Amino acid sequence: MEAEERLIRTEYSEVMQKSYIDYAMSVIIARALPDVRDGLKPVQRRTLYDMHELGVRYDRPYRKCARIVGDTMGKYHPHGDSSIYEALVVMAQDFKKGLPLVDGHGNFGSIEGDGAAAMRYTEARLEKVTQEAYLADLDKDVVDFVPNFDETEKEPEVLPVKVPNILINGAEGIAVGMATSIPPHNFGEVIDGVIAYMKNPEINTAQMMEYIKGPDFPTGGIVTNKSELAAIYSTGTGKIKVRGKVEMEKGKGGKERLVVTEIPYTMIGANIGKFLNDVCALVETKKTNDIVDISNQSSKEGIRIVLELRRGADVENLCNLLYKKTKLEDTFGVNMLAVADGRPETMGIVPLIRHHVNFQYELATRKYRTLLTKELEKKEVQEGLIKACDVIDLIIEILRGSKNIRDAKNCLVNGVTEPITFRHKTSEKQAAKLRFTERQAGAILEMRLYRLIGLEIEALMKEHEETLKKIAQYEEILSDRNAMSKVIIKELKAFKKAYARPRRTVIDDVAEAVYEENKIEEKDVVFLMDRFGYAKTIDVSVYERNREAADAENKVVLQCKNTDRICIFTDTGQLHLMKALDLPYGKFRDKGQPIDNLSNYDSSREQTVYLTALSHIIDKKLLFGTTAGMVKQVAGSEFDVSKRTTAATKLPEGEAVIFVKELEGTEHETVVMQSEKGMFLRIEADTVPEKKKTAVGVRGIRLAENDRLARMYLLADDAEPTLADYDGGEVVLNRLRIGGRDTKGTKR
Repeated sequence: MEAEERLIRTEYSEVMQKSYIDYAMSVIIARALPDVRDGLKPVQRRTLYDMHELGVRYDRPYRKCARIVGDTMGKYHPHGDSSIYEALVVMAQDFKKGLPLVDGHGNFGSIEGDGAAAMRYTEARLEKVTQEAYLADLDKDVVDFVPNFDETEKEPEVLPVKVPNILINGAEGIAVGMATSIPPHNFGEVIDGVIAYMKNPEINTAQMMEYIKGPDFPTGGIVTNKSELAAIYSTGTGKIKVRGKVEMEKGKGGKERLVVTEIPYTMIGANIGKFLNDVCALVETKKTNDIVDISNQSSKEGIRIVLELRRGADVENLCNLLYKKTKLEDTFGVNMLAVADGRPETMGIVPLIRHHVNFQYELATRKYRTLLTKELEKKEVQEGLIKACDVIDLIIEILRGSKNIRDAKNCLVNGVTEPITFRHKTSEKQAAKLRFTERQAGAILEMRLYRLIGLEIEALMKEHEETLKKIAQYEEILSDRNAMSKVIIKELKAFKKAYARPRRTVIDDVAEAVYEENKIEEKDVVFLMDRFGYAKTIDVSVYERNREAADAENKVVLQCKNTDRICIFTDTGQLHLMKALDLPYGKFRDKGQPIDNLSNYDSSREQTVYLTALSHIIDKKLLFGTTAGMVKQVAGSEFDVSKRTTAATKLPEGEAVIFVKELEGTEHETVVMQSEKGMFLRIEADTVPEKKKTAVGVRGIRLAENDRLARMYLLADDAEPTLADYDGGEVVLNRLRIGGRDTKGTKR
């Protein structure tokens, strides 16, 4: 009989909430954030441990990364192979890590963003420092081991890292609802900071920063806000400003060149290419005329981006422009978030070191307890062997008279002589007094005869003395915290001597870059746009010499200033602005550039209704008309905006703008509206009210059903007769009777 099905009724929102919290905590603890003790994320920890278990040591041959990744994935990290290989690659990249933990062989990517080769091509092994400072003592019960995902293997909960890796290599990770970003620091400085804390646990952030000056990025560069670092390291959050290093070189012919030799840490990867593109954009948009050429000459030796300058270039101003407008100066967001005691916590530099030091004391305590236990066991055995050497004849007699090992051992431990045959009664009495321990008896029974040689006995005595010294040493370390501190500090100093390197990043307070734009000489130009939408500007004198051809060949001819902005009003109710300076300037026969490329105007989905210069309309009012017969006046000053595109009018769906033009403001200016079905209405221009650009407007003509406004005309009071075509005939607009706004008009 099948078991009765059980239905559990519960609130859906509660299930979702619990499930999402479980997922979030899993990402935070088991994936994205490093542990404050070893400074490693789970994938990094498991990869290093697996390499240790595979025997891929620093003094052994390299092994294929595919083997390492596969073994890690199969035993410890049940996730995608790409995430494991990515972690392995990053740990081998000296431009990302202050202290690489993996020695990579093959293509492990470049600082310019090139990816590593596939894992089947690359090889790796552990670095010496990783073996000595990250994985040593795993056999001494210094950390807890936990079951892996399928409980077939054991893995360390945390690696016994003896240096504060979380500061040395930094960390980056995005979890659910939180992220960590810890910059890398100088190995030697961090060791000094740890030693200073161990000598004075009451040390504050300012005192700690006498040892740890600030971040030390593998890419070098200059930290420019030194005075703000104390606050950042106190709270664990803030923004570090980093600049690249720029040097001046003399080129040929008296020209100079700017050479970028160090980049900000944030520029690693695709941002180097973006920097080159940004510099090109500065030249193309005429932000600077000082740069003649740019080339990326970077190699394995280091970064070298060369900017060739024109003779007489303002170098200081150009550097400030690069700092302002490119990634040559950037900010590194600091958020020192790590998992401490099983929960995520944002910490300053002193708490981070405190957690590390507490972890070191825990490691040392467990290590020396294990060593002490082993030495005590050794001492017990040695004392048994020494004692056995004194009564060796008796022991041999016991062994010869025993029927089996059990009887012999029982005699050695408990003095039981009954099952044993002795040659002499004296020997039996002596044997009954024997009281060796189980461990000693085992060692005596396993002892080889050569150990009875005089020199071997002497060596055993010396070994025993060494054991007693070690026991005393270990007991002192375990009972006296100062003695333990000395041992830890001695080890730290040895690591510093072996692996410290000079600081790469300069830390200073540098004045903010101030860039002064070159003042442009204002002059009159003529804007020309042909019927294909190609536009350019030419000098007024050039236009005068080619007036007839210019007027005939171009759809728009507009005189304006070179500092002006061109306004493109479209049928979709949008206004697109473009700078006259962005337009090609030069010869009359030059082709120009499409206005689609110079602005947000899209000729495939909108039509130009009116094109003019902003200076022409800024002090005037513009008249708008739509297909629904809606009209309004808008002050031209409303279109003086910084955006490249803005809404020129509010336009209901299905309608289009058909007319935009500035009013002259004369006394008898009139507006004529013509519908598709031949209705004409002429009204006084001043009867159209002024509205904001965001308004729809008011009804200009009352249209019949299915009729739309087709055209609008603006007539001056003394204008020449204006003719309009309709149904094969002509209508003289100036002769139309002036009517009232929002009327039907007359049929023609």
